[in-house]
Amino acid sequence: MTKILLVGCGKMGSALLSGWLDQGIAAADMVVVEPALPALGVAVMADQAAIPAGFNPDVVVLAVKPQVMAQVLPPYARFQGAVFLSIAAGKPIDFFRTHLGPSAAIIRAMPNTPAAVRRGITVCCAGSGIGDAQRLLAETLLSAVGEVGWIEDESLMDAVTAVSGSGPAYLFLLAEVMAQAGVAQGLPEDLAVRLARATVAGSGELLRQSSESAAQLRQNVTSPGGTTAAALGVLMADSNGLPGLMNQAVEAAVRRGRELAG
Repeated sequence: MTKILLVGCGKMGSALLSGWLDQGIAAADMVVVEPALPALGVAVMADQAAIPAGFNPDVVVLAVKPQVMAQVLPPYARFQGAVFLSIAAGKPIDFFRTHLGPSAAIIRAMPNTPAAVRRGITVCCAGSGIGDAQRLLAETLLSAVGEVGWIEDESLMDAVTAVSGSGPAYLFLLAEVMAQAGVAQGLPEDLAVRLARATVAGSGELLRQSSESAAQLRQNVTSPGGTTAAALGVLMADSNGLPGLMNQAVEAAVRRGRELAG
């Protein structure tokens, strides 16, 4: 049986905890450190000092905000037999070694918010010394909320964050501005919002289930000389279209990720 210590139980931590319970991991095998968490059938501690002396986790999942991670980490260095799995954006593996010790077993992961509905994707990067069993443990836990992928080059994590970590916000913005554009053309606001939400959500599910590429699915909707082609002529313009804007947006997110990493 796997013993899990979850440090921080905000939105992502809660999604993971719910997924583990649904996976069949016993509540008795988990301890959560979170000052204000409603009863979920698991042992909840206000701080690390309250962790039972006999509790020796196989994995310590670090799910606190990156801004407070440096203050939170040091007391957990005593769990050197565990693998430390971080889902904190922008914090590199060397940062964790500074606070947990040079021999700490660390896996850095970047999930995204669709984890709340079990449709997330998490990309992981293993620190030196991580074995196959530890990789499998991390992948098993993270797969409770969606797909899991791995990279070997940690420098790519900023790009992962920019595409999938921040990516849900891009889709939510798309639904938002689609609804606004519909209202501008005379649609009632409630109908415009409903159309935009259902279209974005349904298209995402079609993309997930289809074996065709996104480009092919786009072409399937686009009749030559039709309304979709007219709209795509604007969205795909070389000078100020969506491809160029998306490149700029992802580049900006990558830059910011590197700044946050220090």
